[in-house]
Amino acid sequence: MNKSLKNLWGRFLFRDKGILPTSRLVLLLSILSMTFILLSLFVNVSWPIIFLLNVFFILFSLVDLVFIPNKKALSMTRIIPIEMERGISYHVNIVVENPTEYDMRVEIKDGIPQSFSRPFPITGMVEKNTKKQFTYHTTAPVRGEYLVSHLYLRYQSRIGLWQKQMNFAKKDTIKVIPDMTETKQYLENAQKFLIHEGVTIRKQKSGVGEFSKIRSYGVGDDPRKINWRQTAKLQEVMTNEYEPEHGKYITILIDCGRMMGAELKKGNRLERSLEAAMTVAAAALQKGDYVAVLAFSKKVKAYIPPAKGLPHLQTILKTIYNIQVDAAESNYAEVFQYLQLVQKKRSLILLFSDVKTFLHEESALIYLKRVRQRHLFFMIGVEDEILKKRAGAPVTSLEETMIKGVAQQQLLTKKREKAKWEKQGLLMMEAREERLATTAVSHYIDTMNRGLL
Repeated sequence: MNKSLKNLWGRFLFRDKGILPTSRLVLLLSILSMTFILLSLFVNVSWPIIFLLNVFFILFSLVDLVFIPNKKALSMTRIIPIEMERGISYHVNIVVENPTEYDMRVEIKDGIPQSFSRPFPITGMVEKNTKKQFTYHTTAPVRGEYLVSHLYLRYQSRIGLWQKQMNFAKKDTIKVIPDMTETKQYLENAQKFLIHEGVTIRKQKSGVGEFSKIRSYGVGDDPRKINWRQTAKLQEVMTNEYEPEHGKYITILIDCGRMMGAELKKGNRLERSLEAAMTVAAAALQKGDYVAVLAFSKKVKAYIPPAKGLPHLQTILKTIYNIQVDAAESNYAEVFQYLQLVQKKRSLILLFSDVKTFLHEESALIYLKRVRQRHLFFMIGVEDEILKKRAGAPVTSLEETMIKGVAQQQLLTKKREKAKWEKQGLLMMEAREERLATTAVSHYIDTMNRGLL
C-alpha cells in the first residue's frame, strides 16, 4: 500500500509515468455535478442517477485517450554544456519531436540537480510532424560533478481532457567548475585587470628585463617608454613592455580546512580562494613560469606537479575543481613537511588561507622557518569585513560599545601576531573578497619584477 501511494505521489510530482486529468476535465466535471445538484432542488432526481451521469461522463472522456500519442512516437533530446562555471547563467536546449498528426500541448521538466536554478515547468505547443526547441536558463551555485539522467514530459490529449506523463532516460555529466571570470579578464587584458580601485596599477615594470611586446598605454606607465612610431601609426598612445626573466617556480597552496567554509557575499572563502588561485596560475603560466598547486586540510587532498604553458591550467582545473571544505582543522605542519619533499627548487609559495587561524599555529612556524630558507613565502586571506565594520562603527549604547571594543581588540591582536611572523620574513596580507585575485596577482608580478626569485 505504501509503495502504491509513493508511486501515485511521484506521478503528481512530475517524477513518474502515468495518466492524469487536466484542469479542463476537472472544471467540466465540477460544472456538470453542480448543474445536476441544482437541478435536483427543482426536479426529483435521485443521487444514484447523478452519480451514474458523472460516471458516464468520465467514461466518455476516456475516448479522448485514444488520440493521445504513446511514448514510442515521441522523442526528446537535451543540449547542455558539459562544463559550467559556478554562479554563471547558462542556457539549456530541449528538443521535442512530434511525428504524429495532431498538435500537442506539452509541459517539460529537466532532471537537473535541486541546487541548480529550476525554471520549470516549461510549457508550449509542438505542432504536428515537427520538432520544437525549448530553451531555459540555469545557474549552478555549488561546484562538483553531477549526473543528469532524465527528462520529464507531460502532454495533453487532442481535446485536452487528459494528459499523459512520462520520462525519457537522457544521461549527461556536468562539471561545475570555479568561476573563471577574473581569469579570463586577466588573459584578455592584464593591464586593465590590474587597475587597483581605479587609481593604482600593479603591473610589470617597463624597462626591466627584455623587450616583450607593444601594448596600449595605461595610467601609471612610464612616459619614457612610449613607442612614438606606433603611436603615430595607430593614432593611439602605445608603450613598450619589458618582462623579467621567465622559468621561475610558483607553488600555490589552497587551504580546505573548516574555517574556509565561512560564507561571504558570493560563495565562501574556499570558492574565492580557488578563483584567485586560478587567476594567479593563469598569470604565471602566461609569463612562462612553472606552476604547482597543492590543496590540503588535515592531509594533502591534491597535488599538481609544476609545469609551464597555458595547457597546464586545464590540468590544474580538472584536479581541483571538485575539492570541498572539510570539517577538520587544517594541518599546516604536515603540508609544509610534504612541500619540502616535493618542491626542491626555489619558488614563490602563495598560501590561500584564513590569516586569523594561521596566526595561532605556533607549530607551523618551525616548519616555515625551514621552508623560508629556500623559498619565498606569502600568505593571503579574505578580510573579515564584519569585524572591520564593527571596529569602526559609531556607538550609541553600552552594548554597541562593548562590541566595538572586542572587535578593536581582535584587530590589534591580529596586527601584533602578523608583525611577529613578518619579522621572520613570512609576509601576510588580507584583501576584500572581490579584490583577492587582484592582490594576489599584483604580489606575484611585483616579486618577479624585483627579481626576488
